[in-house]
Amino acid sequence: MSRARSLVVAVLLAIGPAASALSSAPAAPPAPTTAPAPAAPITPTAPATPSAAAAPSPTVDEIVARHVAWRGGLKKIRAIQTLREQGRVSAGADRQGVVTRERKRPNQSRFEFTVQGVTSVFVSDGQRGWKMSPFDGDTAPGPLADEVVAEAAEQADIEGPLVDWQAKGHKVELDGRESVGGRETYKLKMTLKSGGVRYEYLDVKTLERVRTDSTRQVRGRAVQIETTYGDYRKSGGVRFPHLIDVEAVGRPQRLHVVVDTIEINPPLSDERFRLPSQAKH
Repeated sequence: MSRARSLVVAVLLAIGPAASALSSAPAAPPAPTTAPAPAAPITPTAPATPSAAAAPSPTVDEIVARHVAWRGGLKKIRAIQTLREQGRVSAGADRQGVVTRERKRPNQSRFEFTVQGVTSVFVSDGQRGWKMSPFDGDTAPGPLADEVVAEAAEQADIEGPLVDWQAKGHKVELDGRESVGGRETYKLKMTLKSGGVRYEYLDVKTLERVRTDSTRQVRGRAVQIETTYGDYRKSGGVRFPHLIDVEAVGRPQRLHVVVDTIEINPPLSDERFRLPSQAKH
């Protein structure tokens, strides 16, 4: 039972938009060693011309616009009103479960996780939330803490925080470039409206999101989370990752998620995100 409970905790770290590509390109093999060729005679060179490397970095607006276009474009992203994702999660050979996440505009979310035949449920309508987590001894619905509801509301953003980030009250800055898994990325520092800070790493060539770094509150403690994404596929004309790895910095636990199905605009009643009568505040 303790192993199942630890998996529940690990899964909670993964709730939310999650982060870096699993399929980074392998390094090229070294070139074979050959005898040096005779030196060529020195000839005058033409004056240097400005190179692409010397070109100024694109602006944040340009980077985000290219990223949104790579995902599928604003029109298709905004057409998603509800979303259901289902998959499998593993934290080791003997710690596996099944997960379902449902989201509905503007900020409603429902997360179900089943392990060893026992299902935990975490729900938020954007204002209030409730949970039922048998592995924590919660066999009847009970309220979510206010800070958890606030975090769930941010995670329920179907578009993702980079879409219309200014209108949402977020702040985005270009914090240079960084190599992630052998890929050159733009490092974007995002300060959310709530005050939380996260870093998004977007591939310089494709503008694919490679990794997200964030800090999550887990049982009252701040935990640094690195989330990597891969195997992007289109659903409803929009790219979604189907492989997700979540790692808590400085901890041995590593969570691997395989997304099996993504449903665009499934019928989701508001009732699925409301507090049951048994939940007491």
